[in-house]
Amino acid sequence: MDIEAEARRRKDALGLDEWRMREYVSGTPVPARIHQLCEQIDLAAGALSRMSRIPEDFRDDIYWPRCW
Repeated sequence: MDIEAEARRRKDALGLDEWRMREYVSGTPVPARIHQLCEQIDLAAGALSRMSRIPEDFRDDIYWPRCW
């Protein structure tokens, strides 16, 4: 689904895979801020996918948590 792909793209932009690999290798946990943003992205994706009519511009930043 396109919404799931957009959520994955946003997580990739945070470097989530690198953080998880670092956690696996060194035992240092993923920073709380990154973890929280990923949870917020998942919540936004879930809310968008449950809408009766998914907006055509669902990729717009207005629908997603700020990641800066």
